[in-house]
Amino acid sequence: MNIAFLGLGKMGAPMVRRLLETGQQLTVWNRTPEHAAPIVAAGATLAATPAEAAQNADAVLTMLFDDAANEQVLFGANGVMNALRPGALHIALSTIGVALSQRLAAEHASRGQLYVAAPVFGRPNVAEEGRLWIVAAGADSATAAARPLLAPLSRGISVIGTEPSQAHALKLGGNFLISAMIHSLSEAFVYAAGQGIDPEVFLETVNSALFQSPFYAAYGKVMLHPPEQPGATIDLGAKDLRLLREAAAARNTTLSLADNLAQIFTQAQQSGLASEDWAIGQYRMAQRRSSAP
Repeated sequence: MNIAFLGLGKMGAPMVRRLLETGQQLTVWNRTPEHAAPIVAAGATLAATPAEAAQNADAVLTMLFDDAANEQVLFGANGVMNALRPGALHIALSTIGVALSQRLAAEHASRGQLYVAAPVFGRPNVAEEGRLWIVAAGADSATAAARPLLAPLSRGISVIGTEPSQAHALKLGGNFLISAMIHSLSEAFVYAAGQGIDPEVFLETVNSALFQSPFYAAYGKVMLHPPEQPGATIDLGAKDLRLLREAAAARNTTLSLADNLAQIFTQAQQSGLASEDWAIGQYRMAQRRSSAP
């Protein structure tokens, strides 16, 4: 099977390494070619353009930053759409907007190509371990074809429907819950500190008593013991929240907490925290708000 993988960022690179470890032969493309050097050294072939990567592919996997990057790589000059043959499969791993996912479904159908939306839950370290959770949606034949390529990347796959955009809608909803969880943890930590309680003791006690959640424990650890390198950034969180609100507005759905969080993300970006870790940036904003006169 000829496989192409486009996008070798913090998430894409470890996913490609997982596929290479299973013996897959991959052609890869990255906007900055020199960043592909370690992947090429591991056995992948580097293509000069997205079209070159896609032209002989049975399956193309994309892991790109945002809607604009996806549109350029898929629909732009030397893009994927016109190069991918009828019957070939596109697996969209990126977190993209519902409207773009719907457009992709229509465009692929008009060309006789298969399309599966398969956004992932998990940070880069989880991708390194092959323990992402993948949300997939698409026609039954397409999701069946995608499963062998997704399995090495994941600890589980939820197939939620036949409309690909549903998977991207679910992913945006999940990321909204992450932002809401971080927001509540941030304010709880600020409250605890104000009462003379060590936030780490607060987290361990409340998580043991109420949630028993590895997720709360992991994000709390990131917030209280910042890693040297950020995982997802404030910019990324702001992008996903914007896409969630756009999808909600398209269905006349009001999300008051999402609206409030969007204001906090905007303030964080304006305060110089755009490249800060998503969780740490939200925590910093809560600390600043608590000390504001």
